[in-house]
Amino acid sequence: MFAFHNTRYLLLIAGLLLYPVFSSLYAAANDQRAVWQALRSGDGIAMIRHALAPGTGDPANFDVNDCSTQRNLSDEGREQAQGIGKLFKGSGMSEVRLFSSQWCRCLETAELMVLGAVTKQPLLNSFFRNREEGNKQTADLQQWLSQQEKVADQPLVLVTHQVNITGLTGIFPSSGEIVVIRHPAAADTAIEVIGTIETD
Repeated sequence: MFAFHNTRYLLLIAGLLLYPVFSSLYAAANDQRAVWQALRSGDGIAMIRHALAPGTGDPANFDVNDCSTQRNLSDEGREQAQGIGKLFKGSGMSEVRLFSSQWCRCLETAELMVLGAVTKQPLLNSFFRNREEGNKQTADLQQWLSQQEKVADQPLVLVTHQVNITGLTGIFPSSGEIVVIRHPAAADTAIEVIGTIETD
């Protein structure tokens, strides 16, 4: 009898200790579902930091038209980009409206996602080396976003850089991280972050 009660006591203690963990996991799962639902409905816009490209910034001889002068995706980054595409497909979106920075690491990320034609959008280009241009470019990007149509099951997906995402949302994303914002109603609408999805 003592052993039985002792076991129940231990299970009760274990349950109390693990409750915050399971509760957090459940909440995170619900948040992820809400993020994907926002994208499927067209109310959400996905901003994706390009997949893993080791290093910071770009070489001094950077040329936007020459990938050999740029910081590019590693093999791990290419696998990550393919995985991002599979995440969208697994969530019911096999084709999206896909826009990318003109930087090679962003274009390659977008192409490897295999979610439709990739359109270059200069407003998504990095302003890492020209921080003084950041505020205007961010404002112009928000205006452009507010003019885009909401389309169910074909969300707006943008592949860009850390500085651009941080400038618009205040979030510092990791490589390949998806930051989902609510479609702004106007150029001066405050940006609302619905949630984020980290990718391996």
